[in-house]
Amino acid sequence: MLDIVGLTKRYGRFLAVDELNLHIDKGEIFGFVGPNGAGKTTTMKIICGLLDATKGVVTVDGIDALKRADDIKRKVGYVPDFFGVYDNLKTMEYMEFFASMYGMGKSDADKIADGLLELVNLSDKKDVFVDTLSRGMKQRLCVARALIHNPDLLVLDEPNSGLDPRARFEMKEVLKNLGAMGKTIIISSHILPELSEMCTSIGIMDRGHLVTAGHVDEVMNRSHGGARIHVKIVDMNDDETGISKDKLNTMLLEQPDVNKVSFTEDEMLLTFSGDEKALAKLLKILVENGIMISGFYKEKEDLETLFLDITGN
Repeated sequence: MLDIVGLTKRYGRFLAVDELNLHIDKGEIFGFVGPNGAGKTTTMKIICGLLDATKGVVTVDGIDALKRADDIKRKVGYVPDFFGVYDNLKTMEYMEFFASMYGMGKSDADKIADGLLELVNLSDKKDVFVDTLSRGMKQRLCVARALIHNPDLLVLDEPNSGLDPRARFEMKEVLKNLGAMGKTIIISSHILPELSEMCTSIGIMDRGHLVTAGHVDEVMNRSHGGARIHVKIVDMNDDETGISKDKLNTMLLEQPDVNKVSFTEDEMLLTFSGDEKALAKLLKILVENGIMISGFYKEKEDLETLFLDITGN
């Protein structure tokens, strides 16, 4: 769906985006992570045909975004971080206005707008003036507006900024529904736990560089050399059972997918690079060696911690 090769953007001496390479498959929900000034918004605007690049290649579904900006705008729906709404219009009038920009007649526009307002849970607000809507409702309305021409790619820049917890939850549900419908979505956010819940892949930017990108689990594993496995052991170092930390350490490091072993009083922490089948085999080996295990689980990574680790903060 999206291919970026060598994308660079300079503002005078300031390098906003530096040789960015990225591929996003159709149907992915891609989370863009990075501090302010990392280059996320600049990259998104270039993808949407709203900003020229200094150099590089950007293609959306085979269309050159840098040379055919008008065609790209029919392929992409863009929701900026600051939402432009027309306060003197009612919700349905607002949708009709944007539909007219894509050459839709009122009948077709109303039919499509009805479905989109239902999707974003605003069906009961069709005849309400936009300026009376809450911030969360306005942001959901902007998502509906961005979908009016049925784009293949939806790009959202900080859509949850300034929302209360309930409004963030409602927005998250809307985006999950769009993902289930097969839409390709790029979303940036500073609310990292929410990104980890809804995104199938992520990219971390820092100072104009794409530091890492890929499916969420792959990025997590690459950052630590593997998944982190917790093994809780009964009677570790007990003379009767004959289990010692040295013995466990030696035995585990002989396994091909175990990269690191560390201990607490009654628990081991393993860095493991194998798949689920290899993990099940490791558990079997521990049990067959008479090790009494009361807990065995894979640590679920925290995206905030991963981001801070990767960007060196």
